[in-house]
Amino acid sequence: MNYYNKNAHKYIESTKDVNMKEYYDIFLKCLNKGDSILDIGFGSARDLLYFKDNGYEVYGIDPIKEFCDNAKELGIINVYQQSVLDISFVNKFNAIWACASLLHLKSIELVDAYNKCYDSLKENGIMYVSFKYGTFEGLIDDRYFTYLTEESFKEIINRTNFHIEKIWQNEDKLNRDVKWLNVILIKQY
Repeated sequence: MNYYNKNAHKYIESTKDVNMKEYYDIFLKCLNKGDSILDIGFGSARDLLYFKDNGYEVYGIDPIKEFCDNAKELGIINVYQQSVLDISFVNKFNAIWACASLLHLKSIELVDAYNKCYDSLKENGIMYVSFKYGTFEGLIDDRYFTYLTEESFKEIINRTNFHIEKIWQNEDKLNRDVKWLNVILIKQY
């Protein structure tokens, strides 16, 4: 939180124009126009704007005040300053988008976070998540990271009621030497 509080403007500028269309296409093919999407840890609000501009009802949570203020300035109304660990929605959203946000939680917090997300989704709701790929957990440049592999992700998600629909790796969009783990989850009873 301290890192993003100090570097919010720089972070917004460096991420707001990243082309995420291929991920949007995978995610949105499971939804219908007008469906509700919760963006967890929305940062620059890039994804919130895309979903809003493409006919979805958008909501966002982020613990960083400047990110929330920026989203409101961009016309996003349903923005709340809070952590995923503090949400208490029940059967509210058709989908959750958590792009490079849950990776800042400690691994021991992830099951609780996923259970809160599960409760927030309507039946057959979907969730997209991404993590840096690997086995590292700890501080890098004043930010806490939990990296995951397919195996470590499955170990966590198997302690929830989510079903893994799709899991894949990709290269970093900002040309950093980073691989990403991407997952589409489904809420099934």
